[in-house]
Amino acid sequence: MQLVCLDLEGVLVPEIWIEFSKRTGIPELSRTTRDEPDYDTLMKYRLDLLRVHKLGLPDIQKVISDMGPMAGAREFLDGLRRDFQVIILSDTFYEFAMPLMAQLNMPVLFCHKLEVDAAGFVVNYHLRMPNQKMESVRRFKELNFKVIAGGDSYNDTAMLAEADAGILFHPPQNVIDEFPQFPVTMNYVEFRAEIDKASARI
Repeated sequence: MQLVCLDLEGVLVPEIWIEFSKRTGIPELSRTTRDEPDYDTLMKYRLDLLRVHKLGLPDIQKVISDMGPMAGAREFLDGLRRDFQVIILSDTFYEFAMPLMAQLNMPVLFCHKLEVDAAGFVVNYHLRMPNQKMESVRRFKELNFKVIAGGDSYNDTAMLAEADAGILFHPPQNVIDEFPQFPVTMNYVEFRAEIDKASARI
């Protein structure tokens, strides 16, 4: 049986922290691992900013729910789910992603979890496991699935390499240049066509 594993941000929904930064007018929240490579340092910086600006989880979820998926994402995903088992593998958090998952017809999502206090403020985060995208694909293969994986960024490439077939979706040029082994797609029509090609091949 074949399984399709997709990244979430940049593939089906906007980059959550960058979009959240724009919508709240807090530019410091747009920092990513490109600016701060240590993820723990970055997340603590973000949580401190949320406290300073008195943004609790309900405020964050309201902003995120107003973002909506990327144009065409739901139709692409609905079509894919008619023909494949699909699992979303993301480094976001359930508490952030669920408003967007509702707009995507509730696909299966594996990601991480936030810790929220009684007042609704985010006080900590908990990773499900290190390298969870790659490790999930590895375990699916051990369960006798043939895995097709799609992602847009550098942090997806280990997952794509682990899969039986890996596909880049609208990646930045530096990722295209560094990982020429993966086919590049720039829209959902091309992405679906490449998934179908991989399905026929593996």
